[in-house]
Amino acid sequence: MIHAGLVSVTFRKLSPTDIVALVREAGLAGIEWGGDIHVPHGELPRAREVRELTHEAGLGVSAYGSYYRVANSEDNGLPFGRVLETAIELGAPVIRVWAGTAGSEAIGEDARWRVVTDLRRIADLAAKAGVRVATEFHGGTLTDTNASTNQLMLEAEHPNLFTYWQPLTGMSDETCLEALDQLAPKLSHLHVFHWNTPQDRRPLAEGAERWRKFLAAARRAPGDRGAMLEFVRDEAPKNFLRDAATLKALLAETA
Repeated sequence: MIHAGLVSVTFRKLSPTDIVALVREAGLAGIEWGGDIHVPHGELPRAREVRELTHEAGLGVSAYGSYYRVANSEDNGLPFGRVLETAIELGAPVIRVWAGTAGSEAIGEDARWRVVTDLRRIADLAAKAGVRVATEFHGGTLTDTNASTNQLMLEAEHPNLFTYWQPLTGMSDETCLEALDQLAPKLSHLHVFHWNTPQDRRPLAEGAERWRKFLAAARRAPGDRGAMLEFVRDEAPKNFLRDAATLKALLAETA
């Protein structure tokens, strides 16, 4: 099953109360709360408050977007333990992390294995709390290509480690579908958007044809996941509501 949701950092200027109201108005099911603005690391009362706010509106907490940089954040003042305790208070079943600080073509072998080692460590810690760890599928990290992401999952080889997916800029439909097929056993949530460049955000309806294929492919992967809107044109709530309607229609078509 795939449920529709929102990544809260889409609206960094809005309060959690306003975001919950928007998501409820849109008729979506869940929210990935960000650790940079809405639920800061270690602010446990805030995490509990946001969890209660979300649940009282009949919505689910899909994930905690922690922005923890594997093999980097611990050395820069953000211990994973603080991220994990915040996710637990938030009631998040998944913690999203970034796989290092360098892309697959730029990183050295030693640095790559530091990422692998830290992924194993944090996946172990999270597993004890019943929380999954999932890497962001993103440029500038070790999950910047299909091949590198697959390699990383194999190298880490941890049952509590998964990966998000999103279409990277310039990635062809064929390559996207290959990724969804190859990553299926480890597929976590999807980040949904449509743009030519990060600065040229377009209505999701303009990308309906490709997203129809992507969602159909994601449905073939085992387990449940969210398809969560991330960023909308002009950061405008009205555009979010428009894209949310498109996403719900696409999910209905591919059910």
